[in-house]
Amino acid sequence: MEFALETLVFLFFAAAIAGFMDTLAGGGGLITIPALVVSGVPPLAALGTNKLQSSFGSGTASFLLFKRKKIHWENLKPLMLMAFIGAVIGSLLVQFINTKVLGFVIPLVLIIIAAYFISAPYFKLETETPRISESSYKNVVIPGIGIYDGMFGPGTGSFLAVAGVSLRALELIKATATAKPLNFATNIASLLVFIAAGQVIWLAGIAMILGQILGAWLGSHYLFKVNPKILRILIVTICLIMLGQYWYREFIA
Repeated sequence: MEFALETLVFLFFAAAIAGFMDTLAGGGGLITIPALVVSGVPPLAALGTNKLQSSFGSGTASFLLFKRKKIHWENLKPLMLMAFIGAVIGSLLVQFINTKVLGFVIPLVLIIIAAYFISAPYFKLETETPRISESSYKNVVIPGIGIYDGMFGPGTGSFLAVAGVSLRALELIKATATAKPLNFATNIASLLVFIAAGQVIWLAGIAMILGQILGAWLGSHYLFKVNPKILRILIVTICLIMLGQYWYREFIA
């Protein structure tokens, strides 16, 4: 697939904005996937290409957390395996969804996730004791989130952190740190399936990886200096504008 220079520049800056905001408040996928579909990338390839650039981000974060001993490999191996398996299943399932149906469903899912993203800070999710067993968490919850990530993706890191807090009584910081390698496992699993299916647009993905690096670097310098609620509203606004443009082009114009 060929791209005009201005399209690649647009994808670079979309990824930079997503990387910046994702570092500060999460939700970068709400920007990168609409940016890809607005650029003319087919829905399935948009999901695959998004996995390429998001794998880079989650992989870097996981490496740094392991290196700094904030999380431990031995404790997370079983969870990462189940997350990987779930994502493979989800990525395989989405390959069989009709492209036109997928073109309608992806924006719809993104709108639902956007609504969750705005409202999530107002839910009281903490619990003093685990609500489910470790076995149920590992064998049901984690693969379930993995399936979602394999099929769609945006918000997965947030879902993993929320699951740790609300179901296993983890502290928010620990749950957020634990979510990174699990998200990396789902991203890599999905990416492998999408590569095998020929649904990754490498040129677009590389442009977005470079943007992610810039955005994450800038975001790390502004961490705790920007109100995350304002960022969440801005992320959702950008997402809805791009989705509105896509829907108008595909279904109205």
